[in-house]
Amino acid sequence: MQNAIVVFSKVPKIGDIKTRLTTDRGGILTPEEAKQFYEACVLDVIDCCIASNSGDLYICYNLKGDRDYLEELLASVSDREVIKGVYPDQGGTFDQCMQYAADYILKDEDGGRLADSVIIVGGDLPTLQPATLRDATAKLERLASSDSGKKAARCAQGSAASLGAAIVQGACQEGGFSLVGLTYSTPLNFDGVFYNKDGITALDALVDKASMQNIPFGMVEMIPDVDIPLDLASMITSLNALQLAARFDDEIFLPERTIRVVRELGLEASAAPYPIEGSRER
Repeated sequence: MQNAIVVFSKVPKIGDIKTRLTTDRGGILTPEEAKQFYEACVLDVIDCCIASNSGDLYICYNLKGDRDYLEELLASVSDREVIKGVYPDQGGTFDQCMQYAADYILKDEDGGRLADSVIIVGGDLPTLQPATLRDATAKLERLASSDSGKKAARCAQGSAASLGAAIVQGACQEGGFSLVGLTYSTPLNFDGVFYNKDGITALDALVDKASMQNIPFGMVEMIPDVDIPLDLASMITSLNALQLAARFDDEIFLPERTIRVVRELGLEASAAPYPIEGSRER
C-alpha cells in the first residue's frame, strides 16, 4: 500500500497564526513571537515526517498563504527533495480545507491518485515522533487489509474496491484529533467534523461517522497541539522530558527548532503551589 503524509498548515505570518497565544487574546506572546514559535513547530513537524520514512511527503498550506515565503522555509528542512508536492487548500471552512487536503492525494477523477492512503498531521505538533507516524501507517494498512475493511469498502464502492476502508487517528486535547489517516476507499467526509451546530467534539464526530458505516477504526498515541497558553506550558514540560529521554533512546526525535525558540523567549512552565499543609484536597 502506497502511503502519503500531508502536513496541514498555514504559512507563518505575523498576526495570522496562533493568535490565542498572544497578549491581544489573553496569552503571553507577542504576535511576532507567536509567528516565530509556529514557524519552528512547522519545520520540526516536517523534519519528523521525513525521519519517519512512512510515505511520500506533501505540504498543504492555506490558500492565501505566501508560497514564496513557504519555499524559503522549506529550503531549511533536513531533505527538501523528499517533499513530493506543495499545494494550497481551496479555502472555505476548516472542514472543507481538510477535505481538499485528503482529496488531493486520494481522488482519482483524472487518473491522478497520488497514493492509496494518506495520513494528515497538523503543523503545530512539536512533540510528534516518527514512531507514531510509523505506527499509524502500519495500523492503517492492517485495518484496510482486514475482512471488515474490505466489507466496508465494498458497501461504499461496490465490487470496484480493491483496498479496504480504514481510519486511524491520534487524539489531542479537548476532544479533538491531531492526526487522521484513511484509505482512498474509505467513505469518510469531513463535513461537520470540526464545525457543527450540535456541539459535538471533532473526535466524537469522527467516531460517529466511522461507526455508522462500520469502518475499521484505529488509534495511536495522543499528540497534543498548541493553541492556548495552557497547551504551551504542557508542551514545554514535554520538551524537557524528550530532551532527557533522547540521552538514552536513539529513536527519540528532538524538535530542535522549537526547543531553541522556547529557550530564546525565556519560556518556562509552572504549576500552582500545593495546597496548605494539612489540607486533604487532592
